[in-house]
Amino acid sequence: MLSVYRLYSISIGELLRPVSINMAPSGLAILMGAGPTTAAGIARILAHPSHGNMAVALLSRTGDASLAERLSRESQGGTLRAFKTDTSEASLTSVFDEIKSWSQSQNLKLNMAIWNIKHSHKTPFEDESATKFGDSLQTYVTGAMVFSQLSLKWMLSQDPSDTETDPSGVETMTKKGTIIFTGTLGALRTNAGYAAYGAGRAGVRMLAQSLAREYSARGVHVVHAIANGGIVDANTSAAHEGDSEAKELKERITKVNLGEKIRAESVGKLYLQCMNQPCDLWVHELDMRPAREKF
Repeated sequence: MLSVYRLYSISIGELLRPVSINMAPSGLAILMGAGPTTAAGIARILAHPSHGNMAVALLSRTGDASLAERLSRESQGGTLRAFKTDTSEASLTSVFDEIKSWSQSQNLKLNMAIWNIKHSHKTPFEDESATKFGDSLQTYVTGAMVFSQLSLKWMLSQDPSDTETDPSGVETMTKKGTIIFTGTLGALRTNAGYAAYGAGRAGVRMLAQSLAREYSARGVHVVHAIANGGIVDANTSAAHEGDSEAKELKERITKVNLGEKIRAESVGKLYLQCMNQPCDLWVHELDMRPAREKF
């Protein structure tokens, strides 16, 4: 009886294991600023077969392949690949060529591009230098300009026509893609010592507004999302009892559940909703905050 019980237990255990769902990706998402917190949660949702089911290109300074592998496991076999780049024009142009080659091999259309850079710069103003101030804007604002221009050109090239006609003869706008900029409250107001930071965040907000006004009618949905509150990765799929980080993870989950922090995966779900919005209602600016964040 004992051996039979063991066999039965093993079979039940196998049934309870997470199952990888092998589905061909429905499209491509490019995520610039692929770190282990906000970006990880967004990427996990975009790649998960039950959510976005998209192939996700993870762009970062390190090109962390281990992060892509981990997120693939945590998204039940999602398709993710890491690419190394900084925010310079030469580097971004080169990495976009790499991504195009990868996407073409899988016949994927670029549906979403997300600028998710966490760039800060704090200096007492009398100690600020023109060079450092300019470098900060070059990294964040000019980088966002190059990233969005490369994404925009790719999206426009995929669908030459601005409209399409369904079998019943009704004409509909062709949605060619969604570009999202993850911003912060610094885009609306800043603080002492953050002149460069505020200028950069506000600059990207204005960049997003300009793109929306110029390209919405051509089918490109541009979104600027203001994160007012901390975003944490409260994912439990890779957690194990006894892990050294278990206590910290529990604290993050508690803060999320109490409305004190934003769950990174919730941001990913919100971004997916934006991508799927039909042309009769497009959200341009989002104000994201947990329930207990003061404003």
